[in-house]
Amino acid sequence: MKKLTFLFLGGAKRVSFGRLLLKACGDAGVEGRIVGYELSARSPIASLGTVVEGLRWGDPAIFDHIDSTVDSHSVDAVVPFVDQAVGIAARYRTRTGGAVFAPVGKAEDAERMFDKIAAAEFFERAGIAIPRTYRPGDPCLRLIAKPRFGSASQGIECINSLQGVYKYQSLSDRFLIQERIDNRQEISVDCYASVRSGRILVASPRLREETSGGEAVRTTTTDCPEAVELASRTIELAGLSGAITVQLIRDLDNGRLMVMEVNPRFGGGCVASIHAGADVAAAMVNDILGRPEAPAIGRPGVTTVRYPADVVFDSDSNVPRN
Repeated sequence: MKKLTFLFLGGAKRVSFGRLLLKACGDAGVEGRIVGYELSARSPIASLGTVVEGLRWGDPAIFDHIDSTVDSHSVDAVVPFVDQAVGIAARYRTRTGGAVFAPVGKAEDAERMFDKIAAAEFFERAGIAIPRTYRPGDPCLRLIAKPRFGSASQGIECINSLQGVYKYQSLSDRFLIQERIDNRQEISVDCYASVRSGRILVASPRLREETSGGEAVRTTTTDCPEAVELASRTIELAGLSGAITVQLIRDLDNGRLMVMEVNPRFGGGCVASIHAGADVAAAMVNDILGRPEAPAIGRPGVTTVRYPADVVFDSDSNVPRN
């Protein structure tokens, strides 16, 4: 049986996704294997495979170290799960001449999405609806300041006074300042666009009902063609491919649906979409294998709720107990 080995970059806690990926491999008639790339071998993903103690993302030796990991474990695909790993995966694919697959597009297109100021400027030029960017002299005081290169909702500040406006105006090169939508609905659209063809194969909207650390811990798939259309248009205009999570926000006071941010990687809540029939894991497997796949939109009403679980290691082993 053909084997596919996946190197998870920063996927320490993606155990549910890993199980579904291994199932997708089995359904495709291949044997799936997972290798985790983490700072500690004692990571939850060790319950599904091997964990390699890796280097930090900014380490100048990281590509050489990934090289040795790929060689020693016969890796077929590197899969990023955190922002810093997306560009590394894209550049590593280029380094191998495409011999190692990565479910991301060009590094520069993907990384532009992690610069909130550059992304907002791009969306405005492309005519994609986003919350209004604050400019000096605007009368709006209901604002939000987002760190330019922030993630996981860290460092976000609400602005409710002129003093706050003046403070963040002086930091305009470090923060994106936008109108704040208090009466809102947040929708994430889990997407997969073929790395080979660019064709969007999966687009599944879900409601972000409860979040922790910037990720959905309770999410429910929903029927929202408007969200699918906006997410698909955004992906096409931005030239993205692979796994993409488009985060949308709807202003419930006037019905406006806008792009909040785009993460060119698998989202933490994509497990709900997979169970709803919009199988982004299977789309990646078929993309690697070069097999055509019909586009899929998940069925509404599937809820996933994340909960803490424990993986147990004995003092003399990095292999978890069964």
